[in-house]
Amino acid sequence: MSDLIDDDGPGGPNSPEFTVSEISGAVKRTVEGAFSHVRVRGEVGRVSLPRSGHIYLDLKDDRNVLASVIWKGTAQRLATRPEEGMEVIATGRLTTFGGQSRYQMVIEDIAPAGVGALMAMLEKRKAALAAEGLFAAERKRALPYLPRVIGVVTSPSGAVIRDILHRLGDRFPRHVLIWPVAVQGAACAPEVARAIQGFNALPEGGAIPRPDLLIVARGGGSLEDLWGFNEEIVVRAAAASQIPLISAVGHETDTTLIDHAADRRAPTPTAAAEMAVPVRIELIAALDGLEARRSAALGRLLSQRRQRLADLARALPRPETLLNFAAQRLDRAADRLPAALSARVARERLRLSEAGAALRPASLRRRLAEERRRADERVARVAPALARLRRLRASELEKAARRVRPELLQRRVETGREALARLDARLRAALGAGFERRRARLEALERMRAGLSYRETLRRGFAVVRAGGQVVTSRAAAEQAGALEIEFRDGRLSTAGRPPRRSRKTDEPPEQGTLL
Repeated sequence: MSDLIDDDGPGGPNSPEFTVSEISGAVKRTVEGAFSHVRVRGEVGRVSLPRSGHIYLDLKDDRNVLASVIWKGTAQRLATRPEEGMEVIATGRLTTFGGQSRYQMVIEDIAPAGVGALMAMLEKRKAALAAEGLFAAERKRALPYLPRVIGVVTSPSGAVIRDILHRLGDRFPRHVLIWPVAVQGAACAPEVARAIQGFNALPEGGAIPRPDLLIVARGGGSLEDLWGFNEEIVVRAAAASQIPLISAVGHETDTTLIDHAADRRAPTPTAAAEMAVPVRIELIAALDGLEARRSAALGRLLSQRRQRLADLARALPRPETLLNFAAQRLDRAADRLPAALSARVARERLRLSEAGAALRPASLRRRLAEERRRADERVARVAPALARLRRLRASELEKAARRVRPELLQRRVETGREALARLDARLRAALGAGFERRRARLEALERMRAGLSYRETLRRGFAVVRAGGQVVTSRAAAEQAGALEIEFRDGRLSTAGRPPRRSRKTDEPPEQGTLL
């Protein structure tokens, strides 16, 4: 650098001139050469997360601020995302940004500065998620009493899954689906979140059965080992799960944020299996006890109803007593029946005599004469009424005839005849055009048929060879045939009875006019 900025003195005529880019590049090389690998401890200040995927943040202490950047590729591999107020240790290199004449740190790795910083960040995240209501008790669902299918999110190679399967087999064997995930490290949080979402996305009645209960399990470990279950994406996935979820992460003293978002927290994976299903033997014993109680209760109920029926039967009257009263009423009715029949016959005979008195011949003749007189009167009134009606209808007909004008009817007839003639002309024209189109189409099809016929091929100089009614397509078949029939364009020729020609070599051309 000394040879770059030394000069002969202020204002000297030999002072070199540099461009802004040259000065910026020299400073960049100096800073990157002196600070190519540094570890910086500080508090995370402003954090910016643009859509590009890079992370821009400030590292600060009580007096200074160091601008820093984490490129997108590095940010995707970070185990811990920086948050404002977190005390961290950042590893990377210093560089400059000539566009703004400032220097910055390119962070390649970042980690909390001790367990205290992790706990502070954990408490801050817990308070933020709790404020959103993700840990509310009213969000939690009851676990199914006996799930058909249980989904387990854990590592397939650890002791946790063996403990869960062994405990389920001892208590009540169930169908278990395992979604293998990483249970620590940078891949833990996204894989666990995708597993929970994947189980929830399974359709009902699909090829893979949808679980009725989920268990997220992991063995014990340090706070750093269990940190993946404190990530926000895991907590939100657990809170959004439509399937009841049991969190069994760590030992009894370990607590992660997924424990607060889950519907139930189990102190150990084995305890989670015990929460998931009841003990089958105890359930069978309880059912046997209930069956015994049901049988005893049913026996007592039948005995009580039998005793109640006997008590009610004693309060009822005897059947003989009921029949005696009915028989007495029947005897009294039988005694009154002859006298009642005689009185009824006398009344009906009297009514018949009164009705017969009105049917004597003289009375009938008088009534018939009266009806004939009334009919004659009606006939006499009908004739004038019909005459009046005829005159009225004739008058109305004359009025209607005066309103009818023959010239108007003739004009309508002529107009209709002209319209009919026009329609007839149009119909004939349409039919003629249609016939012409179909005739042209038919002629085109006929030409096509004639062009595709093998007889057109015969006119161009070819021939069809047949033997026994079958077409011969090879020389060997022609030599084996006793007689050939050859069809030309102007007729057929039969070779029956003619001596066969001597075969030529294959390389000698046939004579002119020889049939092949």
